[in-house]
Amino acid sequence: MLTDDQVEFYRERGYVLVKGLFNKDEMARHRQALHDLAHRLYVETNRGSDATWGAARDYVEGGKTSSLQHCHDVQFYDAGLARLIVDERLTGIAAQIIGPNVQLHHTKMFIKPSEKGSPFPMHQDAPFFPHENHSMIAAIVHFDDAPLEKGCVRVVPGSHKLGLLPHDSSGGWHVDPELYKVEDATPCPAEAGDVLFFSYLTIHGSGINSSPEARTTLLIQMRDPLDPPSIRTHESRGQGMMLAGVDPSCCTTKPISDDHSDNPVHKVNGTAGSCGEVTMGGEVKMGGGMAPPTMGG
Repeated sequence: MLTDDQVEFYRERGYVLVKGLFNKDEMARHRQALHDLAHRLYVETNRGSDATWGAARDYVEGGKTSSLQHCHDVQFYDAGLARLIVDERLTGIAAQIIGPNVQLHHTKMFIKPSEKGSPFPMHQDAPFFPHENHSMIAAIVHFDDAPLEKGCVRVVPGSHKLGLLPHDSSGGWHVDPELYKVEDATPCPAEAGDVLFFSYLTIHGSGINSSPEARTTLLIQMRDPLDPPSIRTHESRGQGMMLAGVDPSCCTTKPISDDHSDNPVHKVNGTAGSCGEVTMGGEVKMGGGMAPPTMGG
């Protein structure tokens, strides 16, 4: 669980790196499972594809000749990874940030190959799947060490307070590369077992992996189940699974862009509405009233 100082750090900076959340032996087993999955996808079944962003090739040093392996919804491919995403060491911290009810949005494996693992231009995750109350957070689980030379995640501390910024959609949503350069952002070097939590409004990216070893991570995106998507987009097979707590809406929370005429009115603590309290990832208090900006604004 996060200490009070870590909670305050997250509130002010929009991210927190939790050291040693998982032990190295269990991370080594999961790392092998992910690399076995990548082999099945990219070699045995030929279903894999290079996930390098076009913007990474255009704007980040070393991006033009880089490559990246990925897979969505890894919990459907390996039972051990399914157990990992509901591990209380992970979901307990997510609940401290989001609130007691934590719902899965999606998971994604990233393997940056040795010597040429693709970078990511600086961006917020919000343009990919905007939500009304900005409760969405990410957790990046590290299965091997991620020093600077392996292209560790870099962040812009406090950028979550800027709200949703203008992004260029060409080659993957990214902010102005002249204003936000990967090399100028704060690096978050990590070891196997460390987990980086951050708001989907926090500007982040990463450099190229120039090391002789692959960098292996799992991205887990989570939200408050009462935080409606602004539009229907980026839906996935595992979306809506509860990782902690319950869904008070009984799966009736819809994207704002949808027809709501057939929605039942549910109550939260006796109050009708569709928005729950967002403790750290957004600004909405119970019943829909707006709180002073703290993180998501």
